[in-house]
Amino acid sequence: MPQRTRPLSPHLQVYRLPITAIVSIMHRMMGVALTFALILFVVSLVMIAGGKSDYQTMQSLLNQWWMLVLVWGMVYALFFHLCHGIRHLIWDVGSGFDKVLMNYYIILEMFGALAFTALSFLFVQLGH
Repeated sequence: MPQRTRPLSPHLQVYRLPITAIVSIMHRMMGVALTFALILFVVSLVMIAGGKSDYQTMQSLLNQWWMLVLVWGMVYALFFHLCHGIRHLIWDVGSGFDKVLMNYYIILEMFGALAFTALSFLFVQLGH
C-alpha cells in the first residue's frame, strides 16, 4: 500500500485553540447556563406565588452556600454574555477585527463581566 503524504488533522492535544475560539465556546456555554438560570427564575416566581410555605422553602434553598455560588455564577454568565454581545455589535459596524484589538476586547469583556458581577454583589450586600 502506498505511503500517504497528506497531513492529518491535528487533535486538541496537539492543536492549541486561539483565545477567540475559546471565548466563542465560553459564550455558547454561558448561553446554556442562562437557560438554566431562566428556568430557576421561573421556578422561583412560581414558588413565590405558591404562598408563604413555598416562599420559605425557596428562600432556604437559595441561602445554601452552593446555591449562592451557582446564582452568582449565573450573574457572571449574564454579564459575560452581555459584554460578548457588545463586542459582536462592534464587529457589526465593521470595527475591531485587528488581531491585537480582538485579544484586547476579549480581556476587556472578561474583566468587564467580572467587574459588573462584583458591583452587583456589592449592591446586593449594601442593600441588606
